[in-house]
Amino acid sequence: MAMTRVSRRVLLAVGALALAAALAWTYQTGRLPGFPAKDQDPVAGRSGGGRGEGTVTVTAAKARLDDVPVTIDAVGTVQALNTVTIRTQVDGRLMRLAFTEGQDVRKGDILAEIDPALYQAQYDQAVAKKAQDEANLANARVDLARYERLLVGAYASKQQHATQKASVAQLEALVRADKAAIDNAKTTLDYATIRSPIDGRAGIRLVDVGNILHPSDQTGIVVITQLKPIYVVFTLPQQALPAVQKAEGKAKVSALGPDNATPIEIGELTVIDNQIDQQTGTVRLKATFANPNLALWPGQFVNVRLMLDTMKNVLVAPSQAVQRGPNGAFVYVLGPDNIAKMRPVTTGRQDETIAVVASGLEPGEVVITSGFSRLSDGAKARVMDPPETANAEKSGGAEDERGAPSDGAPRVRGDRTKRGDRTKR
Repeated sequence: MAMTRVSRRVLLAVGALALAAALAWTYQTGRLPGFPAKDQDPVAGRSGGGRGEGTVTVTAAKARLDDVPVTIDAVGTVQALNTVTIRTQVDGRLMRLAFTEGQDVRKGDILAEIDPALYQAQYDQAVAKKAQDEANLANARVDLARYERLLVGAYASKQQHATQKASVAQLEALVRADKAAIDNAKTTLDYATIRSPIDGRAGIRLVDVGNILHPSDQTGIVVITQLKPIYVVFTLPQQALPAVQKAEGKAKVSALGPDNATPIEIGELTVIDNQIDQQTGTVRLKATFANPNLALWPGQFVNVRLMLDTMKNVLVAPSQAVQRGPNGAFVYVLGPDNIAKMRPVTTGRQDETIAVVASGLEPGEVVITSGFSRLSDGAKARVMDPPETANAEKSGGAEDERGAPSDGAPRVRGDRTKRGDRTKR
C-alpha cells in the first residue's frame, strides 16, 4: 500500500514536469494563445507581423545650410569697475551721514561730515598768522626804502642797508610759509567733509552717527561700487588661448542666464591676462559690459559665451539626430515611404542644439531626431511632426533631452541607439 502511494506521487511529479516543459516550448515558439513569440516585437505581434513590419513613431527635421558661430563657454564672476571703501582722513565725531543706503551717488557728492570745529580753528589761526607776518613785511619794506635813500646821501651805512634787506627777505619767506600753512589747514578742514571719489552706488553704512572716527579704522564708513560699466572675469583652458588671441579686439562676450541660452548682456573682450596659471593650466580673461539696466551685479556668477568666429554656410542638423556607435557617428535618414536608413556621417562642432555635418548628409534631407530605442536600419517610421514645419534646432522627445554642457567644448553624446533590442511585455 505504501509503495502504491509513492508510485502515485512520482507519476504526479513527472506529469507536472512534462506539462511545464510543454508550456515553455509553446511560449518559446509563439504557439501559446494570447502571448507573442520571444523574438517578436509586442506591437508587431499584435499586428501579426515581425519587427520589420512594425511602425515606429519618431520626430524628424531637415538638414539645412546655416551660419554657425564658433563659441567657447565658461563660468565667470562679475566684478565692479571700481570699488572704494570710504574712510575718514581726520579724527573726529561723525556729525551727519548725507546719503541713503543703496543710493546712486555722483563724484563729489557729500557722503558724511566730521565735526569741523577744531580744524576750523586751526585754519583761522593760520590765516591770522599770515596777516600778522604780512604787516611786518610791509613795515620792513618801508624801512628798506628809507635806508636806500639815506645810503645815496651817505647818511646810512651799507651794513644797515644790507641788514634791512635781509630782514625783508626773511619776512617774505615767512609769509610764504604762512600761505602753505593756510593751505594745509584748509585741506584738513576739507577732510572733515567726506565726498564720493567716483560715480557709483552706496552700500549699507558701516558706522552710525555720533561715533568717534579715526583714519586707522578698518571698517570705514560705506563702500561705493561703480556698476556702469562692469567687468566679468572668467578662465579658459590654455589650449583655447591661440584662438582667443586671434580674435582679440573683435571678440564678443555674452553673459547668459541660468538656462545657458538667454543673453543677459553683450560685452567685449578687453583683457587677456599676461600669464597662465601653472596650477590649473588656465588663463584669466576680462570682458567689459555697459550694464545699462544693472542686469549684472558684483559677485554674481554667470555663464559666459565667448564668440570667436563664424562658420559660413555649413550643413547643420539637430544634435539629437547624431548618434554614436562602435563605428562612429551616424544618423537615420528618412527615405521614400518613410523607411529609416542608417547612414554614417562626419561631424564638426556640436552643441546642445545643432551639429555641423562635414560629410554623409545633403541639404534638405530629413533626419530622425527621436524614437531611437525602437528604431533600426530599414524600419518603417511614422513622423509625429512633419519635417516641413519641424525646426532644425527643436529639441527631440523627452527620452532624448540632454543637459547642455557649460565648458564650451564640443558636445559628444553617448550611443543612445539600441539596435536589435526587443521590448518585452
